[in-house]
Amino acid sequence: QVQLVESGGGLVQAGGSLRLSCAASGRTFSSYAMGWFRQAPGKEREFVAAISWRITSTAHANSVKGRFTISRDNAKNMVYLQMNSLKPEDTAVYYCAAARTSGGYTLGQGNYDYWGQGTQVTVST
Repeated sequence: QVQLVESGGGLVQAGGSLRLSCAASGRTFSSYAMGWFRQAPGKEREFVAAISWRITSTAHANSVKGRFTISRDNAKNMVYLQMNSLKPEDTAVYYCAAARTSGGYTLGQGNYDYWGQGTQVTVST
């Protein structure tokens, strides 16, 4: 069982930065691939970034590549999403998720076993 709690969301101007954090409980956290997803009003939830449990590989959606960076600290049971050069279209509720995999990351929402409650990110013009 893994419980996830996101934090770090808020209101920021376009061009600004935010760092989202996801605190995970559970002794087996390091064996889970982790991901960030987001859902904007009136839209479906979409993939943002993912990281393997060995921290050897990451993936980022094309829409955030070069601006967002996912990272994790297995010793602290934490996952982070550094968001730079934010745009109004990045406005959404951001969710942290955990997936039991054989070692790599996964992009598919259906592959994730545990989800956090989400944190709101609002980017103003």
